[in-house]
Order: sequence, then structure tokens, then C-alpha cells
Amino acid sequence: MRILKNLTTIIAATLGTLLVVYVAFYFVFLDLIVDYWWFQELRYESYFWLRLLYRFLLSGAVTLFFFAIFYLHFWLAARNMGFNPNQAVLQDEGKHQQLVLQDEGKHNRYNRLSTLFMMLSTRFRTPVALALAIAIAIPIYKQWEMGLLYFFGGSAGIVEPVYGYDIGFYLLDYPLYLLIEVELLATAAIIFAMVAFQYWVQHTVIPGQAKKFPKAVKIHLAVLFGFVVLWVIWGFVLYRFSLLYVDRHEPVFSGPGYVEIRYHLPLIWLSILAFLAAAISLLFYFFTEKRRTKVPFLISIGIFITALGLQKVVFIPQMIENLIVKPNPVKTQGQFIQNNINATLDAYDLRKVETVDFRVTLDPTKDIEAWNTKRRFENIPVWDREFLADVYQQMQSIRPYYQFLEVDEGRYFFDGFKHQVNLAAREMNISKLPKEAQNWENTHLRFTHGYGAVVTPAAQDAGDPIIWYLRDLSMSSPVGFEVKHPDIYYGEEQYEYAIVPNKLDVVEISGTRPDPAIDTVYAGIGGIPIPSYFRKALLSFYFWDEKILFSANISRKSRLLIRRNIVDRINYLTPFLHLDSDPYLVVTKDRFYWVQDAYTRSSWYPASKLAEHDFLDGKKDFNYIRNSVKVVVDAYDGSTHFYVSDPSDVIIRTYDRAYPGVFRDIDEIPTELKQQLRYPRDLFYLQMKVYAKYHQTDPALFYQQAETWDFAHVRDKEVKPYYQTINLGHCGGEEEFVMINPMTPINNPNLSVIGIASVMDKEKCGQTFKKSITVYQFGKEVQVNGPSQVEALIEQDTVISAQLTLWDQRGSRVEMGRMIILPMDNSVLYVQPLYLISTRTRIPELARVIVSIGNEVIMDTTLWGAFSKLKERFALTQDETRGTTFDPDPEPEPEPVLEPEPENNMGDE
Repeated sequence: MRILKNLTTIIAATLGTLLVVYVAFYFVFLDLIVDYWWFQELRYESYFWLRLLYRFLLSGAVTLFFFAIFYLHFWLAARNMGFNPNQAVLQDEGKHQQLVLQDEGKHNRYNRLSTLFMMLSTRFRTPVALALAIAIAIPIYKQWEMGLLYFFGGSAGIVEPVYGYDIGFYLLDYPLYLLIEVELLATAAIIFAMVAFQYWVQHTVIPGQAKKFPKAVKIHLAVLFGFVVLWVIWGFVLYRFSLLYVDRHEPVFSGPGYVEIRYHLPLIWLSILAFLAAAISLLFYFFTEKRRTKVPFLISIGIFITALGLQKVVFIPQMIENLIVKPNPVKTQGQFIQNNINATLDAYDLRKVETVDFRVTLDPTKDIEAWNTKRRFENIPVWDREFLADVYQQMQSIRPYYQFLEVDEGRYFFDGFKHQVNLAAREMNISKLPKEAQNWENTHLRFTHGYGAVVTPAAQDAGDPIIWYLRDLSMSSPVGFEVKHPDIYYGEEQYEYAIVPNKLDVVEISGTRPDPAIDTVYAGIGGIPIPSYFRKALLSFYFWDEKILFSANISRKSRLLIRRNIVDRINYLTPFLHLDSDPYLVVTKDRFYWVQDAYTRSSWYPASKLAEHDFLDGKKDFNYIRNSVKVVVDAYDGSTHFYVSDPSDVIIRTYDRAYPGVFRDIDEIPTELKQQLRYPRDLFYLQMKVYAKYHQTDPALFYQQAETWDFAHVRDKEVKPYYQTINLGHCGGEEEFVMINPMTPINNPNLSVIGIASVMDKEKCGQTFKKSITVYQFGKEVQVNGPSQVEALIEQDTVISAQLTLWDQRGSRVEMGRMIILPMDNSVLYVQPLYLISTRTRIPELARVIVSIGNEVIMDTTLWGAFSKLKERFALTQDETRGTTFDPDPEPEPEPVLEPEPENNMGDE
């Protein structure tokens, strides 16, 4: 029987050990080792170990700290009482013997309870302390990077005006203080309750104890009570900072106002003093045996409760609001409005916006003459990238397993000047292959990557075949684009893991040319090497895929490529960065690269307005943002580099100190990539949305909101920022790649301002990267048409409307593209592309281009042709105004009405 029992114990212990080993291996060791291999191939081994060290060092230190506190006080509780029996029981041995004989049962009960209590206290002290420590520390485990921001943080150089603290305190320290205060208060309260309960049990339940608590017990409880009081007071001190984040004054302004600073803040200080006085008076009452009085405690606690109640009541702040604030809003709230304006402009990096007064003249003749060169029109993006995506997919995917996910913009220098282009990567997506072809070998060994890209000029002529700067799997380019390694192993597609190079032979298909994407052997240094069966076995366990271990096509030179989606890749490397929604492709002579804009964000900037939920994923509230990092991912081997583009950001400076070697200076970026850096579209949209209200820096004007702007609207849709290569007269007339955002007065269709975001250093010129925003603001003396008004002029033109009506019939439909608004010297040029989409082929065709200045609109097949007709129109108008005879033709020649073409005419050039 004993042998069977021992055997059962051994089997149970063995199974338990195997289970623990399996869980530790599969869920801890395996993930750890594969992650290390992955970080190692990216040359981030030290960052991997440092990040791991920080996490476990902080988590371990916090757990040890709380465990030591719990254990120490549990031990002191047992030691201080010491099972102190009634001294009358032990006055002399004889009397004690007599009492024991009189009531042996009572004495035995005392011994049993004492022994049991001591055993339970000793045996469970350690596990209970450890369990409580872990439970208390869980929130800190989840937010351990707060500790990094605190320990490596520094000054931001900007002082918040209400309390006089540096902004770095709010962004880096304050969130951690809030978390720690809650943890310490909970710890002190739990220990106080458990220790008091332990003392009570020993004193009450176990018979024979002294009637009075020992002095050591009173001191211990007093100290614990003092800690509870200390953390409560610290909580009130921290609570006063919460006034900086109130939103009760929205939509007028954000942050504290007159009521918060003049009413709530004094009550918070009164609560602190009253609570401290009540705690001290209670301690005196607890320790004093003679002349005890509850009066100080009752008075203090009454003041404390009153102060708390006054903070919760509504009628007093409302009365102050109605009798003092509302009759004099600018006078009472002016300084607080100014604080909100300054904080918001700082938080969204809008303090250095340059405003330029743009004078519009009714006579645009001089501007037309100045723009009378074709060069001015060779970079106007008449093709919207939304329409180009369909064109690329249908005309250049070539194979069913290739896909163009997104069209990007860029500018490249050739033929003597910068050309604005659209481009997209040809990525791999085998989901369109037959189901039987979507097997393991094809997915992971053969169809592993995309190949090449397409590039087209932003400016095109309607009615002509589309022009290609880079096309086909042969990568042919009439303008000199050459890419040594056009393979795309890393991109925006949701790629499975790939194992390359491998032993698969190229399968020749009769009557078809081989696909260079499949035929090309991977020669990059990226990926996890698989030099041994041991690694193959571990990777098989990691993916739970036995084919990795048993596949004969995997060689010792093969490499495992994982996390090939660039967003997932960057998020795994630096989860503390927030990524822009639009990574873009860059073409270099050697290979393709992805550039991803990354942000640091915080919701702790005092008195700053919270961003609305239309930025990025909309899942996180924030009121501070910086585009502080440009991330470059090699599309061929996956190497990933981080470049600091905004060193003024205190958050990225903190991470740079915490993780040395991860972040590089923006000047270290290769020249070919630096030439393609740009202002992020999402950020500029957000900034202009904020600046539309906060450009009114005078509190009185801000309160009136008379000059608030709104995004221009066309067809009930916002005109969002768009990229444009344009000469704005900087750096000797060098063309710059900017982002343009037109805005109108709120509830008014007239154009009010044009915001332009650039990355050109207008002082140093050259390739220096420097972000800036310039706002061209129109005067009120001349009306400037907004996009919706220009569209109304287009619809009112009889020739244009007749042509649109004809096109919108018999198997086709007309779509208007994005309206392009370009500032000239003293005029505004509008360009409206028109697309004809066949319901059969669904391939968009650029059908016509409409240009407009003032109240004149002209439609033509080319931008240059339309502009030339516009020039003639204004020349004719001028001659008529001067009273001269203009003989050629009393009216401009009408636009010919064309029948819709049966087939799309967009062939190869």
C-alpha cells in the first residue's frame, strides 16, 4: 500500500514537472529565443537585452519592495503581541499551577489556540505577503515604461503658468506619481487593516491576554495610520493638478478657469490641512490616557467633510459662474483662455506658424503671364491616387498573385528638375490563386515576395495613353529609374513567414515567360539563419508547423523572414511609438525602401485641448503630439532604422537616453532617402484642424470665435491636405514638395486661408530637413472663391454641363477628382480633373481638366491648353474693358461635344 502511494506521488510529481517544463519552454523560452534571434538579425541585440532588463528589473524591484513591506509588518505584528498573557496568570508558579488545576480545559484551550495562531502566522506569512505584493504591483507591470520615462526624463524647457512646473513633469513624472500613489495607499490601507485584525484576533479570541495593548502595538498601528494619512494627503496634492485637465468649459476653451482656480483649488488646500489636523488629533487621542477630548478631531473632520462637500456641490460654482464669470467673461477668464491657447499651440507644435498676408487682385493678368510656361504645369497632380489604384491594378499587376495596395506620392530629379510622381509597390498576395495552389510550399517557399513598382507622372494629358516612368516586371523606364534589387519581401501586405533562399527549382510553364520575382534568388542578409536541425526543430515548435522540420527544400543557407508587414514590424520593435496611417515607398538605385512617420503622444499636457477622434485609429485620447521619428524599412532585407526628426521632443529624448544606439540623428539618413522626406498628411490635417480655432491668440478674439476657420468642402466632403511640388520663391526659386490645405471661414464657402506645410529649410536650403507651416491668409476686401463656389461655376457653364450630361450616359459615369488649389502671386488657380469610368472595364480615364481663376472656368484635354484658353479669355476681357476692337471672334470657341467612347483608350504609350 505504501509502495503504491509512493509510486502515485512520483508519477504525479513527474507529470507536474513535465507540464511546468512544457509551459516554460513553449510560452517563455521559445518566444524569448526566437525574439532574440530576430532582434539579433536586425542588429538590435543590446536593445533586446536592455528592454528585457528594464522590464524585469522594474517589475522585480517593485514586487520585492511591496513583498518586503507586507512581510515586515506581518512579522512585526506577530512579534509585538508575542501572545502576551494576563500577568495575573504568571504571578507565581504555585498560583499558576493552582489555576491550571482548577481549569485544565481552559489552559489547554489557550495553548492550542496560541500554537495554532503562531503556526498559521508563520506558515502563511510569506505566501500571503508575496500574493499581495504581486496583486498590488500588477498595474505597474502593465505600465512599466512609465518608470523609464521617470528615471530617464528631463526638462522640456517650457513652464506651465498655473503651478510653475516644467512641462516635462506632467509628461514624464505625473502619470507615474498618480499610479504609485494609488498603489502605496492601497498597500498602507491593506496592511493597516490586516495588522489591526491580527492584533484584535490575538487580543480577543485567544484567552488570557492582557486587557491593554502593548505600547509597541500602539506605535506600530500609529505608524501604519500615519502612512495612510501621508498617501491620502499626497493624493490630494496630486489631485490639484487634475484641475489642469478639466473640460467643463468646452467648447469655448480647455483647461482650468476662474471657478477651478479661485474656488476649487483653495478648497483642495483646505481639505489637505483639515485632514492632516484630524489625523494628528486622532493620534493624540489614541496615545493620551488622561484628559482625552474629541473636540479637535471632530472640528477638523467636520471642516474636512465640509470642504469635500463644497467641492461636490453644484450650486455654488454655478452661482459664481452666473454672477461673476458670465457678466465679465473675458476679464475673468482671459488669463485662463490665454493659458489654453499657449498650451495648445505648444502641444501641437504650432507656435512657429508663419502667417503671410495674401493680397488678391481682381485682375490676374500679371499672374497668368508669370505662369505662362509649361514647366509650371508639369507637377500639378491631376491624377488622384484613389483612382490610380484601380489603373495600376488592372494594367500593371500582370500576374494574379500581384497587388497594388496603395498609391503614394513623391518627387524625383531628372531631366533637369524635380518631377512629382505617383508610385506603388507590386506586392505579393496569393489569395487570388486557386485554392489548391495556396499550399504550404507555395505560400512559404515559392511565392514569397513582391517585385518592382510602377511610377507615373502626377501631371497627365487627358485623352492620351497614360505615361509610365517605371513599369512591367522588366522594370523598364524611359527616364532612367534603375533598381538593383527590386524584390519586395517587406511591405504593407499581411505576409506569412517566408524561408529563402531554398532548394526549389524554377518550374518552366510552356508558353509563358518566367516570373523574375519567383526566379530571383534571395541574396539579402536579413532573416533568421537556419543552419542546423536544432533551429529547424525550435522554429517548428514556434510556428506549430512540422513541415519546417521535415521539408527537404530548406537548406543551411536558408533564412526565416518573419514580421514582414512593416507596421507590425515597427510596432514590435518600438511599441511606444504611434505610427502614421500612410507609410510611403521610396525608389533608390539599389532597392526600395519604406518610410514610416512615427509619433510620440501624451494626454498629460496641461491645459491643452484634446484631439478629436479622427486621428489615426481614434482609440487613444491625447493632447500632445510630435512627429519625432522617421522610420526606414528596407523592402529587400527588412533592416529597420529610426531617425530622430524632432530633437526638441522631450519624450523621444527620454527614450533615446534609455535605449542608446536605437535612434539616430536625421542627418545620418542616406541622401536618396533624405530627399524623399515629407510632412505627414495625418499630422498636418490634425494641426490645421486645431489651428483653425487657435490661430486667434488674443483672448477676446478667441472668445468671440469670429475668425474661426473650417476645412473647405466640396460635395459635402472635406478638402483634405494634398501634396504638391511647387515654386514658392524660396531658395532661389527651387521647387519644394509641400502639403496644401485650403480653408474657409466657418459656415462660409469663401476661401479664407491656404495652409502650406514644408520640410525645406528656407534659410540653409540644400538638403537640410526642417519642418515648417506657412499660412497664406486672404484679406477681407476681395472675395476669393472657395472650392464649392468654383464647382458651382463649373456646373453653371453650359458647355461643360452638356458634356458631363452626355458622358454620364450609355455605359459610363463621370467622377470629379480632388480640386487642386494653387496660390499664384496675387491670384488663386483652381484645377479640377474629370474622370470617365466605364461600367464594363471599371478602369478610370482622365477625360478632361478644368482650370479656373476668379469667375472664369475653362475645360480642355490638357492643363496647358486650358490655361492658354484662360489666358485668351482674360486678354479678351481686358481689351473689351479698354474699349478696343477685338476682331478674331466675338465668343470663344465652344468645347466640342464628344460621344462616349465604347472602349477605354488608356493603352500603353
